[in-house]
Formats: sequence, C-alpha cells, structure tokens
Amino acid sequence: MLQSIPTSKKEYEGYVYVSYGHPKYLKHTIASVSTLRRYDRERPIALACSSKHKQILDEKNLTYLFDIVHVIPEEHASIVGFKHNVYHYMFFQRNLYLDSDIVWCKDPSTLWSSLGVFDFTITGTLVSDVYFGASKGAGVLLDIIFRRRSRTLKRFGLSYLSRVQSGMMYAQDYETTKQVCGLASEMLDRKHETHFRSRKSEQGRTMESCEWSLAMAMSKLNIPVYPWLQGHNSPQLDYIEDLTDHDDEFMYVNCTYYNDDFTYSIRGLKSVRTRKILLRILSLLPAKTDFLLTTPYCLHFGWYHQKKPFYTFSESVWQRLITNQNSNKLLESLTRLPMSS
Repeated sequence: MLQSIPTSKKEYEGYVYVSYGHPKYLKHTIASVSTLRRYDRERPIALACSSKHKQILDEKNLTYLFDIVHVIPEEHASIVGFKHNVYHYMFFQRNLYLDSDIVWCKDPSTLWSSLGVFDFTITGTLVSDVYFGASKGAGVLLDIIFRRRSRTLKRFGLSYLSRVQSGMMYAQDYETTKQVCGLASEMLDRKHETHFRSRKSEQGRTMESCEWSLAMAMSKLNIPVYPWLQGHNSPQLDYIEDLTDHDDEFMYVNCTYYNDDFTYSIRGLKSVRTRKILLRILSLLPAKTDFLLTTPYCLHFGWYHQKKPFYTFSESVWQRLITNQNSNKLLESLTRLPMSS
C-alpha cells in the first residue's frame, strides 16, 4: 500500500515533492514515493505540481498516492522558481523537500531525528570545490589562476562557501526559510558579479541551478549545511553504476563509499577506466583508497550519465500502477452487471 495511515505524526513531519514539465517527471516522483512507502507509512506526503500533472493524476486515479496535492503557479515551475520559494510550501511543521530522482533505501526515522535541530538546512559539504557552480571543463583553470572564487567571496563579504546538494532540503522555521530564499534570489540576480556559470550550458540541462545562490545565502546568514557524506549515516549518496550493487526494484542497495573525500570525489568521472587508473595511483598513499560498503537513506540519480536505471525502474512502477487501476475498474464494472435470470 502506498497511502499513509492516520497517526499523530500527521501534519507534524512530512515529505514534499514537486513535479512539473514533461509527464515523465511525474512518473519519477511516483516511483520515488513507492520506495519511500516501503519504509514510512506514517508521515504524509505532499505534492506541489503543475495543473497539467494534477490533471494526469486525476485522470489516472492516482491522487490517493499523496495526502496533499497543491497546484503551483507557473512562475514556480522550475528549479529556481520552486527552491527559491519553498517557504510558500511549508505544508507541515517539519518539511523534507525531495527531488524526484531519488530512491529510498531504509527507514528515515533516525534521519528525521537528526534534522530536527535545524530551523533550515540543505545537505551539503562545508567546503565547496572549484567546480561548484563554475566551469566543469578546462575553463576552471582560469578560475583558479585568476582567483575568481576568492574574488566572488570577497565581493559578497563571505569568509567561506559551502557546497549544497539541494536534492534534500529541510525547513521548520518559516521566517528563516523565507530569509534564505529571499537572499538566494538576490544572489542569483547578481550573477554577473560572480564567477558562476549557467547550468544550462551543460549537456542535458535546460534549467538554471539554484544551488550556488542558496549556498551563498546560507553562508551569509551563518546557516550550516547538513553533512552530505557521513559514511553509514549519509542522507543520500550518488548512484554510480560500478559503485552500486542493487536489484532491479532497489529493494537491496549497497554502495561503495571511499572514506577519503578526494578519492570519493572522482566518482562522477564518466570514464570508469580513468577512475580506476586514478584509484591505482591513490592506492600508493596510506588510507587514500580505504572504503566501506553502506546503504544510504537515499540513492540519488543526480549525474546525467547515470540516470538510465532509474528511468527503467520509474517506467516499471508506472506501468504496474496503471495496470492495477485498469484491473480495479474492470472488476468494478463486472460487479455492476445485472444478474441473469
């Protein structure tokens, strides 16, 4: 069953998904919800979505998957539009905002407990690398040579810049959340004063990133990130095919996690061969290739070149749900047929 069950936690702690654009993103959201309900039947789930996606839910009789379905205005139907305005969508006292390309892998109760000390936070790392929000190619060398990152921080009066991974955001204080969102919007408006690049220039990306502006706002307001990489306690880990062992339904998930931050940072390289060569070199240094096998709370399919398994899983979940709905309709129609004399 994918519905929540009535408990005292209703309207206290809840999950918030957002869905807009191509209908496939609604399928992704529903696939993510199906994995969440394996581990949490108590906390409610809200969906902030476009009118088109609500219409699809209504037509397919799938609104029961969500406790709240809220139609968002067109200006919020984008990455920046929604995540710079999450204070409008605090449906619960404690809200956990999630990307749709996430698979849940274990019971999130202890995660909720650790998030409870924050008024607002986003998963991330205390220090952002030179690639964060900047050029992903050789152009980053010019950023380093001309100290563009340092100049950006100085221009905005910042002493540090964290990296945020906004696939998981948490909010329970309205004023703090509104303040972060408002300042992030201001930072984005001043993009021309920074070294950051448009994410739309990356292959497969059609929307602007919200992350560097949120990171700058949190730094300015001295709001800490929630540690993204925590070994066995990691809230989410990236899906990397050769570093993730799983079955087709993601009932079983085990990730290879390198304990050294730099070693683990090379996981996103497209070339597995290049990565293995680098690992051999790093293995010459003490502890650089130490690793553990772990199951994170969430498996995040954030890398564009690693999304195919999630797409396959998402389509499978969708087809099962639609088939079940059609079977139920057939059964209902048969029970209404008049009995023969």
